[in-house]
Amino acid sequence: MTIALWTLVVVLMAAGVAGTILPVLPGAVLIFGGAVLGGWIDHWTRVSWLTLGVLAVLTVLSIVVDYVSASLGAKRLGASPQAITGAALGTLLGVFTGLWGLLFMPLAGAALGEYLALRNLGQAGRVGIATGVGLIVGIAVKLALAFSMIGIFAVALFL
Repeated sequence: MTIALWTLVVVLMAAGVAGTILPVLPGAVLIFGGAVLGGWIDHWTRVSWLTLGVLAVLTVLSIVVDYVSASLGAKRLGASPQAITGAALGTLLGVFTGLWGLLFMPLAGAALGEYLALRNLGQAGRVGIATGVGLIVGIAVKLALAFSMIGIFAVALFL
C-alpha cells in the first residue's frame, strides 16, 4: 500500500509539472497535493507543517503568476478589453490544439481581439506579441516555482 501511495505522490508531482505548461491542469496545486500526501504517508516526521506552509505560499504565488502573466504584457501596451478576451478565448482553444496551439492561440486571440476593437493591424500585432511574451515569461516563472516546490519537498523528505 505504501508503494502505491508514494507512486501517487510522484504521479501528482509529475502531473503538476505538466500543469505548469498545460492550462487544463492546476500544476502547483497538484504538486502541493503530492507534498501533503507525502507528508501524511511519512506521518509528518520529515515534511513539517512549516515546509507545507512554504509550499502553500509558492502554490498561491504560482496561481497569481498564472492569472497575471497573460494579460500583463498586453495591458502594458494598452490593449483593449477585446484583446484580453481574445487571449482568454485563444488559451481555451489552444487546449484542444496541442502544444503549438497552447503557445500561439492566446497570441492570435489577443491580436484578433485588438484588431476587431481598433482596426489597426500594427497595434494588433504588437498586442499579440506582448501577450505571447507575457505567456512565455509566465510559464518560465511557473516552472521555476514548480521545481522549487519539488526541491523543497525533496530536501525536507531526504535530509
